[in-house]
Amino acid sequence: MKTFLECVPCFIKQSLQAGKIASDDPALHKKILDAAAAEIPGIKIDECPPKMGRKIHELVKTMTNNPDPYKKLKEKYNKEALSLYPYIKERVKNSKDPLLTSIRAAIAGNVIDFGAQLEFDLVRDLDEILHSEFAVFDYEKFKTQAAKHKKVLYLGDNAGETVFDKVLMEQLILEFNSEITYAVKEKPIINDATKEDALFAGIDKCAKIISSGSDAPGTIPEYCSEEFLKLFRSAPFIISKGQGNFEALSETDMPIFFLLKIKCSVLAGYTGLPLGSIMLKSLR
Repeated sequence: MKTFLECVPCFIKQSLQAGKIASDDPALHKKILDAAAAEIPGIKIDECPPKMGRKIHELVKTMTNNPDPYKKLKEKYNKEALSLYPYIKERVKNSKDPLLTSIRAAIAGNVIDFGAQLEFDLVRDLDEILHSEFAVFDYEKFKTQAAKHKKVLYLGDNAGETVFDKVLMEQLILEFNSEITYAVKEKPIINDATKEDALFAGIDKCAKIISSGSDAPGTIPEYCSEEFLKLFRSAPFIISKGQGNFEALSETDMPIFFLLKIKCSVLAGYTGLPLGSIMLKSLR
């Protein structure tokens, strides 16, 4: 997905948001805004938005001398999400279609996106998405591929969301005996999940955790490690969570299933889908 001009105000907004989280110095906030604004002329609209997002957040981390501005917020939602794990599992267990319900739950976790907002009502969002209609619903194809390919590469998105991902991965193992590799970011970027967040959620109990090697808010191949790329390019069945991964990979030719909620008007316009809608979309 290319970068649209409407993305530019969002980059500036995110720089100020991250700056305020990392520091309480208004003078520094102004310097961060100035520095972010200076990057605007260099934006390439034929590149995906996470490339500029990476640059903006690296700038904030450097200027505030804070390598992980969102650390406390991530910890908060890691704990809140984990507290909901028994509730989510019960909803899955008692549903008519546990696999579909676990997919819905995984998508519900996608609301934990500090690039979009900072506060969430996880129970409300979960209950809403469990009853929402899909704007794109490639479910039969998903089940076919899950049954055909035991090895799954799962591209994680955000901290806290990892707990919701765990529910889906456990269901894949139960129904298809899947062998799952769960990819996270190499180091903190916004609230994207790192190995620490995945371990907190207990992902290691159901999947092998690896780093993509990337520090971008999306799986941009040029920033990933060769080890990850080798796995990525050979994977027969890939599950990709979240908007950043969609923006980075939507124009590739890979066996990817995108699971996400459309949280911004730019993505809604790009996909032609309603703002707030959910998708389970096969790239092939």
